[in-house]
Amino acid sequence: MFDLGGAMRGTVHVTGTHHLRHWDQFTAVRACLGPVNAFKETAPAEVLPRLARSRTGYRGSLTLYRDTPADRPQASVYPMESAAGHEPSPRTAATLTAVLRACAEHVEQHPDFPQILTASRERDTPALLRFLTWSADYHRGAAARLEEQARASRPALRAAVAAWWTVARWLTAHPSPVLLLMLANRDGSLAREVDVQAWLGPYCLTEAAGEHARAHSAETEAASLRAQQRPHCTNRHRQTVTPAVTQLESA
Repeated sequence: MFDLGGAMRGTVHVTGTHHLRHWDQFTAVRACLGPVNAFKETAPAEVLPRLARSRTGYRGSLTLYRDTPADRPQASVYPMESAAGHEPSPRTAATLTAVLRACAEHVEQHPDFPQILTASRERDTPALLRFLTWSADYHRGAAARLEEQARASRPALRAAVAAWWTVARWLTAHPSPVLLLMLANRDGSLAREVDVQAWLGPYCLTEAAGEHARAHSAETEAASLRAQQRPHCTNRHRQTVTPAVTQLESA
């Protein structure tokens, strides 16, 4: 927790968190405006940080992460807003972002940062496992529905092609503007139905493959988190380290 001084008054809550794209890798740090983790609970308006000469408190967070240990840190900013739900001015938003980044970078350089990340992983793993299990089931279900659509498109395509040729034979025997419109490639025509069904099957299979990949990714990350919970992966006697309250002068 950081007590702010200088350009801002209030507190910033900082915690370890998972990488934005790899939920099983706790390598990032998140800073939230206020005394609580904004992703778990909402801080009351009266305790939100505010500019030194303003009565307006602000909510928001920033996550600092790297794709590899050698990469420059990247920041992902959750939308900033006032306690009343209004977007801050560009200048205020820049100040809030700078304060959050400074707090996150300070914790990232803390000598006990690896222990902080480990404690965060142990704290968040149960909820993450529930979410990843739900996610895998959801994507498997979506894949099954798409594959069923792809299977259904095959007889629908055959029926549409057969209907087109039937009308084509009618047109040959009895030329008619109505029959011609049924064969033309336009909305509601048989030709458009053939095109749609010919496109639908491959599209659904491609989307289903993507859903299977997302389900597999969720299952892999859940397995990784479970493995990290096992005794040989953790020190059961590790103590949770909480950084001391630090005075931060805002730029």
